[in-house]
Amino acid sequence: MTDISRTAAAGLGTFERWLSVWVALAIGAGLLLGNLFPAVFGFLASLEVASVNLPVAVLIWAMVYPMMVGVDFGALRQVGDKPKGLIVTLIVNWLIKPFTMAALGVLFFNYVFAGLIPPEDAQAYLAGVILLGAAPCTAMVFVWSNLTRGDPAYTLVQVSVNDVIMVFAFAPIVAFLLGVTDIVVPWDTLLLSVGLYVMLPLLAGYVTRRKLVAQDGEAAVDAFKTRVQPFSILGLLVTVVLLFGFQGEVILARPMVIALIAVPLLIQSYGIFFVAYGAARAWGIPFNVAAPCALIGTSNFFELAVAVAISLFGLGSGAALATVVGVLVEVPVMLSLVAFANRTKHWFPADDPAA
Repeated sequence: MTDISRTAAAGLGTFERWLSVWVALAIGAGLLLGNLFPAVFGFLASLEVASVNLPVAVLIWAMVYPMMVGVDFGALRQVGDKPKGLIVTLIVNWLIKPFTMAALGVLFFNYVFAGLIPPEDAQAYLAGVILLGAAPCTAMVFVWSNLTRGDPAYTLVQVSVNDVIMVFAFAPIVAFLLGVTDIVVPWDTLLLSVGLYVMLPLLAGYVTRRKLVAQDGEAAVDAFKTRVQPFSILGLLVTVVLLFGFQGEVILARPMVIALIAVPLLIQSYGIFFVAYGAARAWGIPFNVAAPCALIGTSNFFELAVAVAISLFGLGSGAALATVVGVLVEVPVMLSLVAFANRTKHWFPADDPAA
């Protein structure tokens, strides 16, 4: 059993199960502290190098690095073992999801909510949801897969393949979609963000994993991830506090903005799941492959989206705010879809007994 499947075997831990609650509390803390200590948050915002905020960069690395250690690129050798599920995953993640998210963002922020959101804010929120839509999940999908008793080997393959594609496809897709929606893209900052938050953590994770496996096999990887995982969650929560600290005055003046941003995100999440799930059912894919192949497209690599939003548009931007709202809605949405998948397992052929 791989380290990822063993980690997933524990299911969703108590802390992760209530992640939305902790995020909500972090939002409240950020709003309070941002209004009580504006000078402190202003100083933190000024700590930038090449449009990269240094405190947030450290926090993002704390979130992303443990996930990258868990990626086993040896799984790429199994890429052809279950091609149907992988084909559905890749089509949904890279040919459908980014573009439907952009379309929903344009529909709601530029038209449906036009009378409720100033035009400049609408463009910022649109940029944020586009960043979310272009970043498929990496780590949490192992948990969602386990909760549906998905095939761990297949889940590992699909995540590894998506990570490799993300290194090359994320920046061009984001730049294209932001350009289509008339948002100016600073290419140098975008490429720097991808390098800093995808390529370098991926390389660091690969090197760390090789050293750990050489020392004590997969058990060493498990132990390392267990030790660093609290820093990942802490990094996420502190990042949320910072983001909402900078957004405090705007949000308190317009508290409905969170709900408005959540609407297209919710529609996108459920819509993408049912597209992938329906395609898997129509193609006769076994449930233990169909469930994870639908769930990976539904979930987002929100750590990357948050990091790039901050680098491109700033800590206090509406784009950064939109990506954090994605964090808030993701866990309850994913748990509801896991429950739905488990109730509809009988729709699919029997699982591959070799899985």
